[in-house]
Amino acid sequence: MTAVPVLTNDIARRIFLDRHALAEPPTGPAKGADLAALIDRIGFVQVDSINTVARAHHMILWSRRQSYQPQDLARLLEHDRALFEHWTHDASILPVALFPYWQHRFARDRARLVQRWTGWQRAGFHEKFDEVLARVADHGPVTSAEVGEGEARGSGGWWDWHPSKAALEYLWRVGELSVTRREGFRKVYDLTERVIPAAWRGPAPDAAATLDWACTTALDRLGFATTGEIAAYWNAVTPDEARAWAEAAQARGEVCPVMVENADGSLRRHLARPGLWENPPPEPPARLRVLSPFDPALRDRKRAERLFGFHYRIEVFVPERLRTYGYYVFPLLEGAALIGRIDAKAHRDQNCLRVRALWPERGIRFGRQRQARLEAELARLARLAGVDRVEFAPDWLCDPV
Repeated sequence: MTAVPVLTNDIARRIFLDRHALAEPPTGPAKGADLAALIDRIGFVQVDSINTVARAHHMILWSRRQSYQPQDLARLLEHDRALFEHWTHDASILPVALFPYWQHRFARDRARLVQRWTGWQRAGFHEKFDEVLARVADHGPVTSAEVGEGEARGSGGWWDWHPSKAALEYLWRVGELSVTRREGFRKVYDLTERVIPAAWRGPAPDAAATLDWACTTALDRLGFATTGEIAAYWNAVTPDEARAWAEAAQARGEVCPVMVENADGSLRRHLARPGLWENPPPEPPARLRVLSPFDPALRDRKRAERLFGFHYRIEVFVPERLRTYGYYVFPLLEGAALIGRIDAKAHRDQNCLRVRALWPERGIRFGRQRQARLEAELARLARLAGVDRVEFAPDWLCDPV
């Protein structure tokens, strides 16, 4: 019986970071085809509204290519139509070549979302579908603020939209509308045929092809994964479907089991491509990087904790008195290690990026050289945020929690 290969924690981290484009210096071109290729490499870029320094999608790309400029993403998305915005585990920007596979998701969500949303929406949102589609067809792109005039509104929370806003969002989720652009952070919707190029609106791949695409591409972007992680990557197939795919792929010799060493020394069984452990990527450069809390490498918090020994939770919705760290703190990556987290905010009215606190992980010291690397990275981050200087609060360097 062939022994199952073991990936040491060091090699596993290097492979994982390489697949997420975090194992090389964050240099090189970051516009046009080069930016599109980077997004395809990491799979998707999550969109989030919080803008304490820069929005998540901009920070994710900047962390990998620090020549990145937000207008270059807007051009690919809104003018070149090389990308589109839709749902993975959350709202994300994706290569437009994936749009055909999303048609299965549209079909899956039609009945499911009507049933789910009827429980928390105002009655009648599903009766607004034709009216909203006609409004967009006749008058062009709209935002949620431009539909549903005169309809009763609740508190404004996502659970209490007016019916036409719920209909608008539903029609986007099932593919009849697409996001043509954002104004500020507000989505602007148009008919899908006016947003997605015709080349990507053909017949959907069949269910078997979609399953194989979803699992194959998830595994390739993760490097190694459990079937649950494969299913969760695009959120396009069920765990049972991923398990069936894995069994068939293993029988064909396309994947094999591998044991991955966690940060605590324990082993966990994963799937990988045969030979993954041969010629692993080199050790990442020691450069220190500030990551978005929504970085693809951290999306699966449990996986990141196993691999890096780094426990991270966003405390945005935690009352201030109960927070361990801060409202929105940024993980710090140095080489192949997550070494701490930093509470920083851009005060644009004062033209500065202010560091309130930094918490190193246990065993990490911020000596002169590491602090110099931090200051250099924060100066670069300040430029992304559109401010000129960095300020540190008194007693900003905290003890590990």
